[in-house]
Amino acid sequence: MIEEQDDFLRAVEAVLFVSEQPLTLGEIKLHVGEAGDLAAALATISGHYAGRGVNLVERGGRWHFQTAADLSHILRREKDETRKLSRAAMETLAIIAYHEPVSRAEIEAIRGVQVAKGTLDVLMEAGWVRPAGRREVPGRPLIYATTVEFLSHFGLSSRRDLPGIDDLRAAGLLDPVDLALEGLGAQSVVENDEEDA
Repeated sequence: MIEEQDDFLRAVEAVLFVSEQPLTLGEIKLHVGEAGDLAAALATISGHYAGRGVNLVERGGRWHFQTAADLSHILRREKDETRKLSRAAMETLAIIAYHEPVSRAEIEAIRGVQVAKGTLDVLMEAGWVRPAGRREVPGRPLIYATTVEFLSHFGLSSRRDLPGIDDLRAAGLLDPVDLALEGLGAQSVVENDEEDA
């Protein structure tokens, strides 16, 4: 029995090791079968590789090995040219991440301006955004959602790990204009309540 568990564990490790893409539980089972407890095997392997040069991680329901974050810099032979996203692209990405699935018209309504023609293309080329079908309304607009690559790039297990408004405020990432407008909004509510009284 113990030998069968060891064989199953080794099979799961081998499948994950040679895979070019992150794998779902179903995809792993296609290779190793149902002979063992897959969740326990993944937990064992993850624990075994914790603190080592590579780690077994789960991102968006998919499992893969990745270089330990503190060692990734020594594996780069060439300097990656980081392309900075425009403010419009960052805003669009944030809207998609927090409101997905969302259509172009909904993005424009939230941002208050039109989405430039290439903005969504840049996000799709980066592999962070994908078409997620069509909305069942007249005109059937295309809707967009984030990808597993988005989660992996930003170190998120799921969209639930995105920072909330309190986290953003605490980190000082909210625009001072937004904070001032928020304060004015709260002040006008108080003034309206006083007028009604």
